[in-house]
Amino acid sequence: MEDLTQELGNAQWRKSTLSGSDGSNCVEVASLSGGHRGVRDSKDRNGPALILTPHQWTAFLTTLKNGDLT
Repeated sequence: MEDLTQELGNAQWRKSTLSGSDGSNCVEVASLSGGHRGVRDSKDRNGPALILTPHQWTAFLTTLKNGDLT
C-alpha cells in the first residue's frame, strides 16, 4: 500500500454530528487518496491514526451498523 501518512497532516477531519458534546468516545474520519480513510481519536488529535483501505472501511461500517462491536 502506498504511504498515505503524509496526507494525514493536511487531511480534512470530520466528527459525526451524532457524537456527544462532552467529547468522550469520539472518532474523526478523513478521506484520503484512493478511497482510503484515516481514523483517529478526537481527544488525541496528535496521536496515532489508522489508515483503512476501502475494503476495510466498508467492513468497519458494516460491523458498526450491525451492532457487532461489544
